[in-house]
Amino acid sequence: MPLLSWLYRFLRWFLGGIFIYSGATKLVAPQTFAVLIEAYGIVPEGLLLPVAVMLPALEVLAGFGLFFDIQGSLSVITGLLLIFVAILGYGIWMGLDVDCGCFGPEDPEAVAFHGLRSALFRDLFMLTAVAFLYGWRRLRGLKPLKIEMLMDKQKENG
Repeated sequence: MPLLSWLYRFLRWFLGGIFIYSGATKLVAPQTFAVLIEAYGIVPEGLLLPVAVMLPALEVLAGFGLFFDIQGSLSVITGLLLIFVAILGYGIWMGLDVDCGCFGPEDPEAVAFHGLRSALFRDLFMLTAVAFLYGWRRLRGLKPLKIEMLMDKQKENG
């Protein structure tokens, strides 16, 4: 079981790191990310820039939350992945030849090829990791940290 405990930590840190990196690269150039979002044709023009800022900010916050095992962060990551899978599936179904936008304007997939299918498989793999995290929590009776507990600890130390 110790190996699975370490796998639980590794997957939390790995997924959290991916979301932190992904969101941060998009926040560096939100206008470019807005153009990538526009290519899918599902966000109204007036909302492109707000979505291009809020979505990556949510990715970064949820990534840090998962990294530190804060309550609610795994649910947010799950929701984001489900949205991403739906959007990628839509793009594949519509035959769009666009960049997935997964890792911002410097995404290697954007340079090499337009990889909606590979991005979809990557997201499905991450959903598998999420399923393991939920299962391990349930099996071991693990409870993520509540943000209030962290605030109380800060007050005690400061």
